[in-house]
Amino acid sequence: MSTQYTIGLDYGTNSVRALIVNTANGNELATAVWGYEHGNAGVILGRDPNLARQHPIDYIRGAEVTIKKALAEARRVARGFTPSQIVGIGVDTTGSTPLPVDANGQPLALQKKFAKNPDAMAWLWKDHTGVAEAAEITRLAASIRPQYLAKCGGTYSSEWFFSKILRCLRTAPAVFDAAHTWVECADWVPAMLTGTEAPDKLTVGVCAAGHKAMYNDDWDGYPDAEFLGQLEPKLGELRARLRPKAHTIDRAVGGLTPAWAARTGLPAGIPVAVGAFDAHLGGVGSGIAPGTLVKIIGTSTCDMMVVPVGQSLADVPGLCGIVNGSILPGYFGLEAGQSAVGDIFNWFVNYLQPGGAKLGSHEALSTAAAKLAPGESGLLALDWNNGNRTVLVDQRLTGLLLGQTLYTTPAEIYRALIEATAFGALTIINRFEEYGVKVDQIVNCGGIAEKNPLVMQIYADVTGRPMKVSRSGQTCALGAAIAGAVVGGAHPDYATAQKAMTGLKPRVYKPKARNHQTYKALYALYRQLHDAFGTTSWTGNLHRVMKQLIEIRGQARQ
Repeated sequence: MSTQYTIGLDYGTNSVRALIVNTANGNELATAVWGYEHGNAGVILGRDPNLARQHPIDYIRGAEVTIKKALAEARRVARGFTPSQIVGIGVDTTGSTPLPVDANGQPLALQKKFAKNPDAMAWLWKDHTGVAEAAEITRLAASIRPQYLAKCGGTYSSEWFFSKILRCLRTAPAVFDAAHTWVECADWVPAMLTGTEAPDKLTVGVCAAGHKAMYNDDWDGYPDAEFLGQLEPKLGELRARLRPKAHTIDRAVGGLTPAWAARTGLPAGIPVAVGAFDAHLGGVGSGIAPGTLVKIIGTSTCDMMVVPVGQSLADVPGLCGIVNGSILPGYFGLEAGQSAVGDIFNWFVNYLQPGGAKLGSHEALSTAAAKLAPGESGLLALDWNNGNRTVLVDQRLTGLLLGQTLYTTPAEIYRALIEATAFGALTIINRFEEYGVKVDQIVNCGGIAEKNPLVMQIYADVTGRPMKVSRSGQTCALGAAIAGAVVGGAHPDYATAQKAMTGLKPRVYKPKARNHQTYKALYALYRQLHDAFGTTSWTGNLHRVMKQLIEIRGQARQ
């Protein structure tokens, strides 16, 4: 019996990746990456710093280019490999990244009159133009549909589905009126590959619908038309054009079309799994199970956990949703995260450019920052340069750097920014456990976890917990490939597939007791800043914060 493989398509913020994986052991045979052609590193920007869009033509081109390149690489490295050994395809994307589409399910941006209109493109996950709309949705739901908020952390976010659609309705009515409906990128790409884009054929995943669009089977799917209509009558009318049922990733949306088979070199009919978000399938690719917190660390960070359906589970404030089946069938998926992590480091290196290209690179700054002891810089930062996703759910919050002097160095600032993201990560861990979701182990994945030991060590020291790293450097794509393996029949279920196809690296970053003690003192100061600037209930006094930073600095330098 010949070896079976699957393809994971991973649509990120700046590029798309195709990964070919051996279904028997998870070995990664070939990969190909293609950077989006439109915008700045794939992101269309505007004068409003909250605007972030993508052109859907890049999604189409990206699938073709990366699949063809990955197949060519597989033929080169594996003697006798043929595309007929591919048994399934899985897809992950960023989210919430909704697209306005016409009555045939085609993105409006593919039409000539909308081709250069950012409002007709995909509204990327980090588009925060709908801040006011998100607040309005939150207020209305709190008043008349509190159950909607209970399952999405208590606050609806500007990063999510209806905030963006409502914003379009109010600021770009011509686009809204031209759209028959809106489709998440995670749902549109599998539909594109299988010819099921038409609204009456479209299959939507519960991952996107549940976490970003308040979908729940307990209230018959998406929010009701009366609720949406109170926001705007046209939004209420849209409700009838959304799909009635969302599905888990153990289902295929259809088979690869003959046209896509011809474009890529794959056989027609290969099953394509229901799509999901990159972080959720990153959890699958990292071997997520009850008690395991998976941190997908990239431009932003997502923190994923699962709890078996039927087990007692409280509504957790500040989370990005508690959704039945959003990560693994049979489990509630819990999502939290930070709106910027790698993006904060990139801001410092690329925008401020401290020390120039040689001394101000990530590598140089990491080397210099690693020589510093915790607290030695006297600095403390807040990790809100792109708002706060969890636990405050407030995209109007901004970053802060406290304690700088005339002698503060770029390396000290760089380390303080890393520490700030670690403090944010600890806040999320604490929130899970405060509501009875125990974190037994932490598994990290993503480029930063792979490439920056300093970040992993600081995270271990701040949290006081070992930091494990997923065996795969491409866990989101691997998770998508696992979905392809299940719908392709290579494995009967996700537990079997994960056991065969996932693993951990041997190196574990263990917390250093002395560093952890210093970070406990710094975290207490971080929480004062967090609560003072992030909540309306805080009533403390910040007078001592700067002085305590100086005291900690003095102790660290002795």
